[in-house]
Amino acid sequence: MTQETLQSFSLKPLPKSFGAVITDIKLSEINDKAFDELYQAWLTYGLLIFPAQHLTDQQQIQFASRFGDLVEGLEAIEISNVLPDGRLRDAPDDDMMKVIRGNMHWHQDSTYMPVQAKGAVFSAKVVPQAQGDTAFADMRDAWDALDEKMQNKIQDLCAYHSLAHSQRELGEETKSDNSEYIGYGLDVKDIPLRPLVKIHPETGRKSLAVGRHAYGIPGMSPEDSANLIQELIDFAVNDENRFYQHRWQQGDVVMWDNRCLLHRACAWDYSEPRVMLHSRIAGDPITEKDISK
Repeated sequence: MTQETLQSFSLKPLPKSFGAVITDIKLSEINDKAFDELYQAWLTYGLLIFPAQHLTDQQQIQFASRFGDLVEGLEAIEISNVLPDGRLRDAPDDDMMKVIRGNMHWHQDSTYMPVQAKGAVFSAKVVPQAQGDTAFADMRDAWDALDEKMQNKIQDLCAYHSLAHSQRELGEETKSDNSEYIGYGLDVKDIPLRPLVKIHPETGRKSLAVGRHAYGIPGMSPEDSANLIQELIDFAVNDENRFYQHRWQQGDVVMWDNRCLLHRACAWDYSEPRVMLHSRIAGDPITEKDISK
């Protein structure tokens, strides 16, 4: 698709079912009109890519906050293999690295919390020489592409979501005490239940709602549940039309709609530093709640 010049910025859709590159805009200086246009583009494309913005932490917080309240404690958190003293983390047994490695599997943010996240803003501070990408998949297109038989099969099914469960399944359990990881999502007492098919609260579009945190579909055996969830994930992410992998450049900013996309981190050489800044946008307590409540 060709680049489209709007009143406030230029937009070039990716050659995919989702995503767009936004240029000719400074996110640190956008006015209300530009934000309104950005918000509509975000709902339409699900993924917005802003090259070479070089936002400060505070500028990213201010930008992300325009899309909604930020999750407490995750207003601007570094996801990094660099320790505060500048040394690199020990990849085999460092708790932060266990969570980073866990996030290399397809997921949506905070599905394991009572309220799922609305979206996120992610920016690159330090990038490795190669690899370290972030991949995304369009779960709206995945739902549309399912045959009618499968759509009917999963339409009314739900699954539980747990970070502790998904980390344990990967053999990446964090330490129970004295851990540097802040523990977000690991101590949820009431495991949330979520539908396998989500209706977007603002666009009305249906999407598949599965990922690594999903398990235990009520009415199915653990094995059948795990197999179905994995089948749906594989179907969703193994089509080039609905898959995009972003190669980071320092200063890039990306934001995604967590209600309709899956994402995952991609591996890199852990002897190289990678420092990303994550701002998580809180979900609406009605539309993103645990449906068992």
